[in-house]
Amino acid sequence: MQDAPIARIEHGDDPYRWLENRDTEEVLDYLKAENAFLDAQMAPQAELRERLFQEIKGRIRETDLSLPSPWGPWLYYRRTTAGDEYPRHYRCPRPADGSLTLDEQAEQLLLDPNELAGGGFLSIGTLSISQDHARLAYSLDTEGDEIYRLFVKELASGEVTELPFEQCDGSMTWANDHQTLFFGELDDTHRPHRILRHRLGEAGASEVYHDPDGRYFVSCYRSSSERQLVILSHSKTTSEAWVLPADAPTAAPVCLAPRQEDHEYFPDHGVWNGEPCWFIRTNQDGINYALYRASEGQPTREHWQPLVPHDPQVTLEDASLNRDALILSLRENGLPVIEVRPAQADRYRLALPDAAYSLHVSDTLEFDSPTIRVRYEALNRPAQIRQLELASGAQQVLKETPVEGPFDPDAYVSERLWATAPDGTRVPISLVARRETLGQPAPLYLYGYGAYGHSLDPWFSHGRLSLLDRGFVFAIAHVRGGGDLGEAWYRAGKLAHKRNTFTDFIACAEHLITEGYTRPERLAISGGSAGGLLIGAVLNMRPELFGAAIADVPFVDTLNTMLNPDLPLTVTEYDEWGDPNDPQVHARIRGYAPYENVTAQAYPPILAVAGYNDSRVQYWEAAKWVARLRATRTDDNLLLLKTELGAGHGGMSGRYQALKDAALEYAFLLKVFAMAD
Repeated sequence: MQDAPIARIEHGDDPYRWLENRDTEEVLDYLKAENAFLDAQMAPQAELRERLFQEIKGRIRETDLSLPSPWGPWLYYRRTTAGDEYPRHYRCPRPADGSLTLDEQAEQLLLDPNELAGGGFLSIGTLSISQDHARLAYSLDTEGDEIYRLFVKELASGEVTELPFEQCDGSMTWANDHQTLFFGELDDTHRPHRILRHRLGEAGASEVYHDPDGRYFVSCYRSSSERQLVILSHSKTTSEAWVLPADAPTAAPVCLAPRQEDHEYFPDHGVWNGEPCWFIRTNQDGINYALYRASEGQPTREHWQPLVPHDPQVTLEDASLNRDALILSLRENGLPVIEVRPAQADRYRLALPDAAYSLHVSDTLEFDSPTIRVRYEALNRPAQIRQLELASGAQQVLKETPVEGPFDPDAYVSERLWATAPDGTRVPISLVARRETLGQPAPLYLYGYGAYGHSLDPWFSHGRLSLLDRGFVFAIAHVRGGGDLGEAWYRAGKLAHKRNTFTDFIACAEHLITEGYTRPERLAISGGSAGGLLIGAVLNMRPELFGAAIADVPFVDTLNTMLNPDLPLTVTEYDEWGDPNDPQVHARIRGYAPYENVTAQAYPPILAVAGYNDSRVQYWEAAKWVARLRATRTDDNLLLLKTELGAGHGGMSGRYQALKDAALEYAFLLKVFAMAD
């Protein structure tokens, strides 16, 4: 069997810093050696990996059609075809009867990503139709580094023009003249720092807005009413918005409220009592947000009027606007709630069948539509697109993601459990398993994230069925640092409170063991990006509690990254982790950073995955972490590093490659748990 690669050690505080020397022969040879070692170690599972891949693929409807979206005179939709990595984008004339029936004889191919990818990496940043439906603006990343090239396609002739701009963030927003595009530019640290305006046929672009503060990301979007453009500059804690009419793209933007530290607000434009007006979601009254409105002619902060008051028990996560209703996306008791406030009827909340689920407004359709669409799914229920009649509240399932082959959702049990953290806080756990699996200790896959206020609402997975049907339990730890129980839950797991994220996760693991769902040697843990930091931290703290770990693009070299302001995104992260140039913050991050805290102890089997072109979490974070683990640990458990040399933060881009990645992960777990199949 091939020996594991041994990384050379440099003298100094960071013995593996040389792995940061990107594109050098030494570094590439080391990463390729790690990939070869993984291939050699997993070679006995080659047949199993292929079987898992075919099994997962067999549950997915490879040739399928998305639910058409009506807009103006057209229906827009996507087709997936067996064998193709990417869906193709189409449109056809909209039927006069208001149905969603496609006229395939008259359909028009808008974009074929399979042709554009040429077998390599491809990510579409934006795909946007002009308001007159004559042009398609789209942006492409072909490296995985999230730097995009911009294109405009004339839909009548098929002529494609590449716009002559570099360092673009991929965003493209049309003005109502069908000629002017607003797009974002990246600075040297990969931060979207300014918005530029370009008129088709003219040379160059003019600056509309620039934010020199390294903490802020700048973006541009159209309002729900299609009448206004919004430029938003947003840090992790503060925002500032500038607006201008979509009909007047050269007008000077107006600031709605000058930035004030810790004031976050998000404007949209719609209709109230038949009059056009602004709606502003703001935390000026409290951390759970309130909703204000302002007239179109007087949108600045001194004219804001309260519409939905702050509620200390319920978080207002979003507000969707429609001509006939206001749709509130709320979070209450750890679950998403949609409340509809029709213009001509009483307010109501959507009734749903499961105890734990994911729910969000997926498509408000046209602003004047009497309906909206929501996406609903649960751990044991495939995603559904439901149409909601705003006036009556009637729901209709328009499309459910198919599961090919034998599948009965009632064969799986979904539960919501509560663990108790060391400080007495109750931490929710979402769990799914086959009915016959529960009642005795089983192999269990525990997933976590816990950062940026991101909520891990339960989701369905075709691939996960391959684990559940082999006797696994799957669970999600809704730890602090995420937004699962609202803004206060997020704040209790960031900055000086970050350690709560790790102790919450450990408490969830202990609860699952104590309650008989699993045993330590059968407990696999997994997380990606900031969730990889979580995995690295808890492995250092309690390695004996876990039987295996998977860390995907893990943010494990936390301290060194946060000390380097020249790296992409570092300065913007100070509001999440703290600025380690402050000695007190330095000591705090140093106390939990996974890379620095690797010690001479036994660790469970670990699979780490990195993307060489990743601009968010550099490839060397996983590489340095694995190198230090190899040199320091006291065990000889399987330790694997896979670096995708042609991909970025999201891994390889094609849908089949994603299934192969899942097959590798599952084969790794079956191998280390000594489960033959």
